[in-house]
Amino acid sequence: MKMNLSRFTTATIVAGIVALPVSALAADPSKSATASRPSAKQVARGRYMLTVGSCNDCHTAGFAPREGNVPEKEWLLGSGPLGFNGPWGTTYAPNLRLSLSKMSESDWVKSAKTLKTRPPMPWFNLSQWSEADLRAFYQYVKSLGRVGEPAQAYLPPELPPKPPYIQWPAPPKM
Repeated sequence: MKMNLSRFTTATIVAGIVALPVSALAADPSKSATASRPSAKQVARGRYMLTVGSCNDCHTAGFAPREGNVPEKEWLLGSGPLGFNGPWGTTYAPNLRLSLSKMSESDWVKSAKTLKTRPPMPWFNLSQWSEADLRAFYQYVKSLGRVGEPAQAYLPPELPPKPPYIQWPAPPKM
C-alpha cells in the first residue's frame, strides 16, 4: 500500500517534536540529533502502525462510530467521555498526544514493551511491536503536536460510571 506523503512537509513532520538541547545530547549518548528529526518514511510508518494497530478505535473519540471519518487533527486525543466498564472498574483511553509528549522516545519504547494495564487496551499486542515500529509510532504521535486535555481518571469497580460507557462482560472462568 502506497501512502501519500505530499501533505507532510518537513515543518509538519517536525512540528510538536521537542528537540533536545545540545548539552542533553552530549550528556546522553543514547540520544542523537537524528532521533529528534524523524524522516518522512519513519513518520509514515508510525501512521501506518497506528492504523493497523486500531489505536484510533479507542484513543480517538467517535472514531469507530464515524467509520474513521475523523479529521487527523483530532486523532489520539483520548476516548472523551466514553468509558470502558467491566469487573476491573472503568477505564478511559488516554490522550496519547499528551502522554507521549511527557516521555522520551526511549522511555516510550521501554514502557510499550513492559506495559500491562486494564482492558480494553491490548497491551499483549503492543508489546509484540518491533522497536523500530514503536519508535516510528512515537515520532508520528509527536508530529501531531501536544494538544488536548488528559483523559478522565480510572474508576474502581465500586464506583459506577456516568454514561456513556461500554459494558464489557466478565472474563471467562478458567
